[in-house]
This record gives sequence, C-alpha cells and structure tokens, in this order.
Amino acid sequence: MHRHYNGLKTAVLFGAIWAVLLLLGGLLASAFRAPGLLLVFAVLGVATSAYGYWNSDKLAIRAMRARPVSEAEQPAMHRIVRELSTRAHQPVPRLYVSPTMAPNAFATGRNPANAAVCCTEGILQLLDERELRGVLGHELQHVYNRDILTSSVAAALAGVITSVAQFAQFGAFLGAGGRDGESRANPLAVLALSLVAPLAAGVIQLAISRTREYDADEDGARLTGDPLALASALRKLELGARQLPLPPERDLVNSSHMMIANPFRGGGVSRLFSTHPPMAERIARLEAMAGYRR
Repeated sequence: MHRHYNGLKTAVLFGAIWAVLLLLGGLLASAFRAPGLLLVFAVLGVATSAYGYWNSDKLAIRAMRARPVSEAEQPAMHRIVRELSTRAHQPVPRLYVSPTMAPNAFATGRNPANAAVCCTEGILQLLDERELRGVLGHELQHVYNRDILTSSVAAALAGVITSVAQFAQFGAFLGAGGRDGESRANPLAVLALSLVAPLAAGVIQLAISRTREYDADEDGARLTGDPLALASALRKLELGARQLPLPPERDLVNSSHMMIANPFRGGGVSRLFSTHPPMAERIARLEAMAGYRR
C-alpha cells in the first residue's frame, strides 16, 4: 500500500510556520529594539491555543447547535461507534446530532476520554449504514491522532503571526533609525514581511489541516477495513454539501476545519484556501488503498 507520509509533512509544515514567526519576530524586535515583545506574543498564543484546545468540544458543538442523542434515537450511529471504539481499544465518545440538513460530520475533544462525535441530520439521511461507518471511522481517527491539538496549535501560531505582523507595521511606520543613531531593521523589509507573513501562515495552516484529513481518511479506512465505503460517502458529501451549504457564520467558519467535507459553497480560487483537500484526490487515495482500478 502506498504511504503518503502525512505525519512527516505535518512536522515540516509546523517547522515552516515557526520559521515565519521567528523571522517576523526577529525583524520586529530589531525595529523596536525590544526582544521581549516576541515572548509576550508567544505567551498570548500559547494561552489562546490552550483555551481553544481545552474547550474545543463545547465550542464546535455549540456552533452546530447539536444535542446529545441516545441509542434509542440513533441505534446505528451508537452501534457503529461502539464497535469501532472497541476495535481501536479506545473509550466510546459522546454522540451528538446537529439539526441541519447540510450533510456533514465532525469529531472534537482534547483526547479520546473527552471526545465527541457529531453528525448532522442531513448526513444521517444521505448515507447508507456502510458509508456512515466509513465516515465515523474517519472522525474517530481525528481524535486518536490528536488532530484537535494539532489544529489548535496551528491556529494559535497563525494568530500570533498576524498579531506580530500588525505590530511590525507600526515599527515600519516609525522608520529605520533610533534617536541615538543606531540602525534599526529596514522599514521596507519589515513592512513587506508584515504583509506577507500572515498570508504565508494561513496557507501553511491550511496545508496542515489538509494533511490531517488525508491521515484520517487512511487511518479510518484501516480501522473499518473498507476504504471504498468512505470513498462512496465522500462522493455523496461533495454533492450534498454543494447543494446544501452551511451559512458562512463566524462560529461555523471557525469550526469548519473539523468537518469531514468543506461545508461552504466555493470554487475556483477559493478552493486554494480551503481547509480540506480536493475530494477527487481523497477518493483516489482511498481507491488505491482498496486496489480499485477504474
């Protein structure tokens, strides 16, 4: 079976986003001659990351207006999750349903013991049980792979870079010379990097999210033993999400990277800035896992 080294790609991307932060922070510290500024931003970033990570389940479930469901209400969902959790030797997560017809699903929670899996009413009506099993296997692997921590840290680093960039712009406007005649960083270089760095950080953050989706696809398919079931589900979800997208509200946008399919309507250039890989590529990888040939 072909391996795509998604874990290595994630590590390289994290190295890249840290490099952007350090480069921008170094220029900012030089412009203001205040190296302690970088530490302040780092502490704020860590605090923001910790809050988002610790409360990720509450934030995402609230954004989707989801409610917990009993086994009597959703027997298939409970049966599948219990079976897959037992197979993976992991705790059974809490199960929720969101009252939207937009077909999607997500998992969240800081660890397997505090995880939650949510399906929309739309996805429960759209997929058959085999396809739903493929989707739930994907979502459980997000929890087992600690992808909530990964996405929280990436988002925090991107946020710190954006904040540092804003301060760097002030540094550029102050000029490149101190009162005592000591040279500062070139203000044009500071201004240019302060404009480019947030965009670069955002692109890297999106790339990290995409590698985690590929990993969850592959690991979820191994857990269920049925890559073609997930491939079939993804085909339906791509069409269903396009026909019934979620409204681009801020809370939903902030939670969209957790969902198995891009929940918003978009095409062309907007696909370049999507948190999700192209569905065609995801499906092709799953079919390759199953040895499927068209």
